[in-house]
This record gives sequence, structure tokens and C-alpha cells, in this order.
Amino acid sequence: MLVLSRQRDETIMIGDDIQVTVVDIRGEKVRLGITAPPHIPVHRKEVYEAIQRENQAAAEASGETPAHVESLAHKKKDDTPPKKAE
Repeated sequence: MLVLSRQRDETIMIGDDIQVTVVDIRGEKVRLGITAPPHIPVHRKEVYEAIQRENQAAAEASGETPAHVESLAHKKKDDTPPKKAE
């Protein structure tokens, strides 16, 4: 893991397309602003893990292979079907 020190309003670059900027620091919390191309999903880790679990459960219920589930996880946002109404 690369560990970097940044102050408010300072940015790090990930590759050529992703910027992570320290927006605010309050006590123990740091607010980050992330700029990424639309085809790169950005989620908090707990949200990402929940999506992965739901995709896995849906694949198991439909009989899809793990490779197919992996390909679905990396689809562009434009290719994703509309969400079901809850």
C-alpha cells in the first residue's frame, strides 16, 4: 500500500484519469473528492462489497458462471440495465 500525506485542497493522481483531492479535514474525518471517467465506477468499499454479494447471489440464482459475473462487474455504466423499483 502506498501511503501519501496531503493537506486540504491537495490532489493525488491515479494514472492519467483519476484525481483524488482532500476537500476537508474535521477531527478524525477526511472528505475526499474523486474525479474519474464515467466508465470507472467509484464506490465506498462497503457499498462495493454489497454490490459484489448481490451480483454473486443473482448469478447463483440464475445459474450463471463466475466468469460471467466478473464480466458484469466490470461493465461500463452505460451498459448497466435500469435498477428495479423497490
